[in-house]
Amino acid sequence: MKPTDSIVRHSLSAEELVELLNLGEHVEGGFFRRTYAAGYHLLTTGGDERLSMTSIFYLLAAQSPIGHFHLNRSDIVHYFHMGDPITYYLLHPDGELETVVMGNDLRAGHVLQLTVPGGVWKASQIPADGEHGFGLISEAVSPGFEYADMTLGYRSQMLSQFPEHGALLARLSHPTPETL
Repeated sequence: MKPTDSIVRHSLSAEELVELLNLGEHVEGGFFRRTYAAGYHLLTTGGDERLSMTSIFYLLAAQSPIGHFHLNRSDIVHYFHMGDPITYYLLHPDGELETVVMGNDLRAGHVLQLTVPGGVWKASQIPADGEHGFGLISEAVSPGFEYADMTLGYRSQMLSQFPEHGALLARLSHPTPETL
């Protein structure tokens, strides 16, 4: 047996990860499961009560390779686990576009951890020709994630706000709400 045979035999597929980690479809694309919700609450600056922290597994896979643009109220720390590199596109309120690649090739500039402040639009994508066919991360959100705190990036709204990024937004934003 060649050394690579055991690696190939033991590598996981996206389908196995979905099953083993008990992941479901996410509204922004990809698959997820909440893995932690803090046992206590915080009062936000707006006076709302939120869990102090939540955490999820998040998987992009060949069958769902894009995490479409969305905006979160809370800060989110992302941790890369395995698979293909994941490219993050961060659109700041002033229109500045930042691109960050999460992955395990540190020599190529990949990062293992990425913090996205609340109020920054983000989208993510794995390469179409990736070696593994998936990218797996975890996210820690503080104050804890609530769907009421997330805004989906619909194409028409995002194009009117950031027309200078039209090609990217056409590819990575949600179609109109009526076509979802």
